[in-house]
Amino acid sequence: MSRCPTHVALRLLALLFLLPAAWSATFTMTNNCGYTVWPGLLSGAGTAPLSTTGFALAHGASATVDAPASWSGRMWARTLCTEDATGKFTCATGDCGSGGIQCNGGGAAPPATLVEFTLDGSGGLDFFDVSLVDGYNLPMLVVPQGGGGAAPSGNVSVSGGNSAKCMATGCLVDLNGACPADLRVMAASTGAAAAAAAGGAVACRSACEAFGSPQYCCSGAYGNPNTCRPSTYSQFFKNACPRAYSYAYDDSTSTFTCAAGTNYAITFCPSTTSGKYSWAENPQAAGVPSTNDTMVVLGAEQLSTAASTVRAAPQLTLLLLVAAVVAAVL
Repeated sequence: MSRCPTHVALRLLALLFLLPAAWSATFTMTNNCGYTVWPGLLSGAGTAPLSTTGFALAHGASATVDAPASWSGRMWARTLCTEDATGKFTCATGDCGSGGIQCNGGGAAPPATLVEFTLDGSGGLDFFDVSLVDGYNLPMLVVPQGGGGAAPSGNVSVSGGNSAKCMATGCLVDLNGACPADLRVMAASTGAAAAAAAGGAVACRSACEAFGSPQYCCSGAYGNPNTCRPSTYSQFFKNACPRAYSYAYDDSTSTFTCAAGTNYAITFCPSTTSGKYSWAENPQAAGVPSTNDTMVVLGAEQLSTAASTVRAAPQLTLLLLVAAVVAAVL
């Protein structure tokens, strides 16, 4: 039985609009650092891989990566990456040890600021966090975008966090210059832009990496939340970045959830123009210097608006594809 062109076109349109449902989320990464970073992406065991595991992201540039349904994994930024005369690619921080720009099967060498995701998990929710458990190398901000993830209006308190809510999280403070001396990682060449900005420090190690003690690593007799407690070192990270994980059992104020289908804007070295940090919310961090000598809040209204603009290109592409199919059929 023949079908009219209009009927066929409508069926094709319906199929095309169902295609995005095969993707659980789109991650838009933006580099606001004054230098190139090389994002690394690692999929969890048993999770479908992403289209890339690593790439270069110049200052001011953005890139999007689609994640399949129920994806889990982590992302981070590598810094001070170089290629020697033999073609070997290495990075001063966050190196994944693959020998190239791609992180094929390799995770971030600590210290590195990490963002971790489990999409469409328990209860149909996305779970995400920014973690300093493996140390820190640069500021990072994660803002939910669209769907069930629209960030609440107004400035978001960073004095803690409610893991049952969908809201921005991250570590906005430049901690490298303020890092305790016994945790500080110095650059081989202090002439590099990233190193110069922090007085030669390019990363801040966790106490676990620095000392290897079960007490700091939450291992052995300290391998449960009752015996592994915050340390002076983990409190340094927590005071400066109240929403980020500071040690292994720092769940209550550090894990956030959004409805499945939410997209996420990830910004490396987020701008300090979103507002000043409220010392009343976090007085312990008052002595920690930050980027441009200011500390900032998660200005959700402004950040949500800015991050949403990076979604325009993929949506326009889909509309053009639909229009082309309809035109061809009719």
